[in-house]
Amino acid sequence: MKTLITGSMAYDTIMVFEDQFKNHILPEQTHILNVAFLVPKMTRHLGGCAGNIAYNLKLLGGEPLIMATVGEDFGPYYRYLEEQGLSAEHVITVDDSFTAQAFITTDIDNNQIIAFHPGAMNFAHQNKIGDAKDIELGIVGPDGRDAMIEHAQQFAELEIPFIFDPGQGLPMFNGEELLAFLDQANYAIVNDYESQMLLDKTGLTLEQLAEKVDTLIVTRGGEGSEIYNKGEMIKISSAPISGAIDPTGCGDAYRAGVMHGLNTGRDLKTCGQMGALCGAIKIEQSGTQNHTFTAESFAARYQDAFGEAL
Repeated sequence: MKTLITGSMAYDTIMVFEDQFKNHILPEQTHILNVAFLVPKMTRHLGGCAGNIAYNLKLLGGEPLIMATVGEDFGPYYRYLEEQGLSAEHVITVDDSFTAQAFITTDIDNNQIIAFHPGAMNFAHQNKIGDAKDIELGIVGPDGRDAMIEHAQQFAELEIPFIFDPGQGLPMFNGEELLAFLDQANYAIVNDYESQMLLDKTGLTLEQLAEKVDTLIVTRGGEGSEIYNKGEMIKISSAPISGAIDPTGCGDAYRAGVMHGLNTGRDLKTCGQMGALCGAIKIEQSGTQNHTFTAESFAARYQDAFGEAL
């Protein structure tokens, strides 16, 4: 079953600050904030929400198609996609631009400070949903503002079920625009911080927002996630981990697990647990696409984590 993933393709520069941010930020001095964090560990990874979701979906046995715009520096990533068996048919190179770049600093509590350069992502509206054929599920992930608006409209017009996943793109939209996304989407996924921002911008409660989509999912990190559907809330526990190495990309891994569950006709609880396990496997490795698993190992770990067969 083909899944169309719209969103960013990016290079992620990940830095580790071996202390707590809060120890170096003076609340009474934030109006003249001037802080430097020494980061002795730095790595560069292939990332972007669309790339991360597609990578995890491929591991799960899905058939993801990436739709994105990239810069002239994307050559190594193109070669990598080919090596992974991921289609770049709907990935367009924009001349005289950089591929989107994320600069991520993580402290020892897994808090993150992120600087993001969108680059070619600002031209993502050049892609059209109708250019991808035989799509049965899609996702509108963080992307250029115009692209997110147009792609949501195109999914809805083509009657292709899709997930609205605003992510770090959420601040670009006002309450009215966010409600329009929810009216068009079949599903929505946000993390706990984004959910609060969504409440603030729309003036609605989670329960009221959940009425606008078939299913609303709120992820809460190590505390698990919540799935709101038809007036009920399903609590999903987090999956056990051997150690929290790097949280970057865990949300994307979660979304891939949910999408594969939906693609394969699983119930919502199972979809959420598949997402939780994908996130758990990811957090045990540095980078967003350096973890790996097989269908057999995933099923075995699912059984161990949740006490039921997948």
